[in-house]
Amino acid sequence: MDVMTARNAGEHEVLYSWNRLRWLFPDPAAERAFEEGEYWKGAMPAGFKVDRKGNHYLSVPRWKPGIPATVNRVVIVNGSPILEPFPSWEMNRTDDVNALQSVLGWEIDELNRAWFLDQGHLQDAPCVEGAQKLVCWDLNSNTLVKSIPIPNKIADYTASFLNDVVVDNANGFAYIADSGIYTDPLQGGLIVYDMKNERLRRVLHQHVSTQDVPGFWFEIDGQKIWEDVPMRTGADGITLSADRQTLYWCALTARRLYSIDTALLRDFDVDDTKIAAAVVDHGDKGTSTDGMGADNQGLIYYTMLEGKGIGVFDPATGAFRSLITDERMVWVDGMTFDNQGYLLFDSNRLHQVLRGQLDWDNPENMVVWKAYLGPGVQSYLYAVDPLRG
Repeated sequence: MDVMTARNAGEHEVLYSWNRLRWLFPDPAAERAFEEGEYWKGAMPAGFKVDRKGNHYLSVPRWKPGIPATVNRVVIVNGSPILEPFPSWEMNRTDDVNALQSVLGWEIDELNRAWFLDQGHLQDAPCVEGAQKLVCWDLNSNTLVKSIPIPNKIADYTASFLNDVVVDNANGFAYIADSGIYTDPLQGGLIVYDMKNERLRRVLHQHVSTQDVPGFWFEIDGQKIWEDVPMRTGADGITLSADRQTLYWCALTARRLYSIDTALLRDFDVDDTKIAAAVVDHGDKGTSTDGMGADNQGLIYYTMLEGKGIGVFDPATGAFRSLITDERMVWVDGMTFDNQGYLLFDSNRLHQVLRGQLDWDNPENMVVWKAYLGPGVQSYLYAVDPLRG
């Protein structure tokens, strides 16, 4: 029996850990400015990904000032994981709306193309024209495939908070969760991108499934999020079933899981009323959730903020269960698959970073975890031929 098959499902280990993030700077002056300004105190890992060649990447949203680069490759320098801007310093410039401004969730598809979901917002300021976009980048040739602007009419420049994206190359669509956090009431919703016809559509705008639950207040380790007022975040986690037929999502400040038949979303002639009526409520997950994922076996994974780990939903039985827990998994954010039987995910203590409450001496403030799932377990992306039809 080989080492892989001898492992138990859910067995996990630390892949990378940081007390704080560090970058490879182009010159000493840039590094000195970063250190003296203590901009690292606002730098938080978000979307960890691995490409077909085994390279590791990390998004760092620009919610605080001085973040050097929002998309980065992880490189090892003197035995420590350091961030190197990707695809380049130029593509991470904040003075060029065509460059990547602030990326939280993103995806690497089965064709080894990155889909960067650019929130456009810098330090919570409203988006400027052109900053909010979906950027497709070919990792094989390291070249731009296309950049799709997401206009104000699709995601309001003041309210939008583009959270995460999933990709369906088999049918030629991508789906985006917009948390809509900057107004009251929130403006949560989903966005559908039709690759072939270059069209965008917003659906389920301020629907109960994409909005926060009124008065919802959750805790991590007995600490209210937030202490003074409840955190409010709409549609956040989003994933796609292996057969591409069902889209799943959830709001962060809520506990319920929802889904819909993607055939309704792919047909732009289906009206909003019919789409809203077709939403399926799968019930209470028992936890607030940030990121989500799906494997090629039909299972749906979700982060457990309150449970400090990863949970699993089985659509065949409708059952939720805890898969991985660890007291060190404080605010589990995004997840991905290495397609070698492992789930990769990060914990970043988001609530403590944003409120300036982090103990910067803790070597495991920010962690990328590696958890074994089983032989043959891969991402949802690898269950269908992407060139079908």
